Amino acid sequence: MKNRFFAIACLILVGCGKHTLVKNQSVGNALGTTYSIIYIADKELNYQAEIDSVFQVVNQSMSTYIPTSDISKINLGDSTIAVDDMFREVFKISTEVHKASEGYFDPTIGVLANAWGFGPGEKMELDSLRVDSLLQYVGWDKVRMNEDGTIKKTDSSIRFDFNAVAKGYAIDRLGALLNAKGIENYLVEVGGEVLTKGKNLISNKRWTVGIDDPQAESGRQLKRIVSLENLAMASSGNYRKFWVDPETGEKYVHTIDPKTGFTKNSRVLATSVVAKTCAEADAYATAFMAMDLEDSKTLLETRSLLDAYIIFLDEDGQTREYMTSGFKMLIKE
Repeated sequence: MKNRFFAIACLILVGCGKHTLVKNQSVGNALGTTYSIIYIADKELNYQAEIDSVFQVVNQSMSTYIPTSDISKINLGDSTIAVDDMFREVFKISTEVHKASEGYFDPTIGVLANAWGFGPGEKMELDSLRVDSLLQYVGWDKVRMNEDGTIKKTDSSIRFDFNAVAKGYAIDRLGALLNAKGIENYLVEVGGEVLTKGKNLISNKRWTVGIDDPQAESGRQLKRIVSLENLAMASSGNYRKFWVDPETGEKYVHTIDPKTGFTKNSRVLATSVVAKTCAEADAYATAFMAMDLEDSKTLLETRSLLDAYIIFLDEDGQTREYMTSGFKMLIKE
């Protein structure tokens, strides 16, 4: 992917000239979306080359849109590829969230994502029989990672799709880059997913992040604003990625139920998850879109390090909100 970017360094003086803080910012395009990275230091810095490198190596490992990436080669049946540490970590996270969500998070939905028009592959005309036939190529129990890093699939037609976790993981890698540089205060945002460390020292407050209203009829409107410090947040919803059949008017959303094989236009409109890592938050936000609300609540009760905000429709079609007690504490009134 060819990126366009520009870097901004904004000088801010604090404390009557006794102390200087510099708000360094890099913005651009990557992973099929936009990004903004703010890192505060005592001098002007430019880590653009290193940031570009992180995006490049993540893409080369896990982008299904790059034919020469490791994941693309594995999807096409190459069983000799020994994956890198990034792929290993995402595979491990996927295994954990798949188990916790009782199978609702499943990155082997690649054939279904393609068939429904949400992947790099060919879109198909689908009915229940065709979906049934594709389900034989879906299932986390049908893949494993060998000790040498090669991937074993029970069928060569199984396709991995890490889009619901790789973006969050890339954000974590960008955070690791800034940590290695000794940056103590930063906000990394890629496509609406964020990772924070420390505070916004310019305002001397926690980092402030908005959550989109999934029912906004035009433009972007915020539903909630939260304050984050040393936390990551990822959101998922069916209000952006969908397509409408021009003949029937039926709406097909990007959330795919790995158990039925069909897109799931459920009563859950949007989810936001707060966790220590953005990869984990990203994966659970996706899982909660596919799960029934009560099952999501039960899972959250067993995960003390996860907090969530879920917007849904009740049985009467009225918009409702559910949030954990920990999430309530993050809301900025």
